[in-house]
Amino acid sequence: MKIEGITDVFFDLDHTLWDFDKNSALAFNKILELNHIDIDVNDFLYHYVPINLKYWKLYREEKIEKKALRFGRLNDAFSAIGYQVEEVVINKLSDDYITHLTRFNYLFENTFEILDYLDLNYNLHIITNGFDEVQHKKLAQSNINKYFKTVTNSEMVGVKKPNPKIFNFALQSANSVNSQSVMIGDSYEADIIGAKNIGMEVVFFDIHNTVIDDDIKRIDNLIQLKKYL
Repeated sequence: MKIEGITDVFFDLDHTLWDFDKNSALAFNKILELNHIDIDVNDFLYHYVPINLKYWKLYREEKIEKKALRFGRLNDAFSAIGYQVEEVVINKLSDDYITHLTRFNYLFENTFEILDYLDLNYNLHIITNGFDEVQHKKLAQSNINKYFKTVTNSEMVGVKKPNPKIFNFALQSANSVNSQSVMIGDSYEADIIGAKNIGMEVVFFDIHNTVIDDDIKRIDNLIQLKKYL
């Protein structure tokens, strides 16, 4: 069933449009090779991925700063595989990762198709918790920045999703209101609950078949947004 009365569509970026896991894996392959770190990349990523999610949750909850996130996720992942790395090397790897991450720009299936479709009838926007210096490069280098009228990131606002301030800031920047706006994202906590709490419509991009409230609209492929918009 179509959602009526929507004028503005807000997307999360990482894990929703921009395929973070795939691009991140390619970036790690590159920087580990450049820095002569001789480990099994798949084994490293097996530990890194959940560790990274844990650190992002702490970052989202304002319990750690960006510097602690960038160092801690790497340090803990190397510790998990029993590979000792000096602090100076971890800091270099952290910098190299940010540098190389945006050189890989795979998007989720049907990203361009759905953005072309939505762009005909809606104003499109981004709300992201990602780092300012990285998110704009992702949008530009994956050739999707042209679709979005505004881009709101947590560093601009000083708070992160699900804090209502970032959603209200984004609505104000878009010259829209909650009752005419929908949020689409992969994080149930940050995107869906955060937007729902301020009265926005929501669509959960649920590629992992999460057990959630059955009243939440959900998709597992972006093209399915045509059901709702």
